[in-house]
Amino acid sequence: MAAIDPSLQRVGMFGGAFDPPHGAHRALAEAAIAQLQLDRLHVLPTGHAWHKARTLSPAHHRIAMCERAFGDLPKVRIDVRETERAGPTFTADTLVELRREYPQARLFLILGADQLLAFKSWQRWQEVLDVATLAVANRPTSIGAQALLGQADETDLSGVDVPFVRIDMPLQHLSATAVRARLAAAAADGPPLDVLVPPAVAGYISQHHLYQPLT
Repeated sequence: MAAIDPSLQRVGMFGGAFDPPHGAHRALAEAAIAQLQLDRLHVLPTGHAWHKARTLSPAHHRIAMCERAFGDLPKVRIDVRETERAGPTFTADTLVELRREYPQARLFLILGADQLLAFKSWQRWQEVLDVATLAVANRPTSIGAQALLGQADETDLSGVDVPFVRIDMPLQHLSATAVRARLAAAAADGPPLDVLVPPAVAGYISQHHLYQPLT
């Protein structure tokens, strides 16, 4: 990992399974950097996700795809610490580490609306609020690869009772679940893979035959 610069003032944390990272992830990273005026954005593929029932793809594949999805963006650092951590991955632990590394910075935790709605189910969510500002991008009420050009309502966040700031961006009709389903089905009539994920990620998925049905 490169040397930490303690003088940085605005630092973001964008975590997720990134299984795979897709176009909506990249759009959110770009919007967060610009609107929050970040000096650095840590993109953190999760390690052992305590809240996910399914087994994630191996960490080395998800790290490699993140490098291809985000590596060319200014201010981004692909941060692998959570994949190297033993036991379950908790955001609060990572934020405590980032606070030590950036003692003068305002920390932002980048989230989608679905994560915000579930936020109070997180481990040590109060500690997360003590350390970081939640920065949230809204999501449509229905998401899927077939809805890329469709219209949908925003998720209703009016009942959320934790403080957050908004990241304004067009609604993204895409999720990693939809991308995996599209690949597993090997559907010929869906959007091309390089529409769903950045082209370099599409190439990596094809090269390593990820998410495809066993033959």
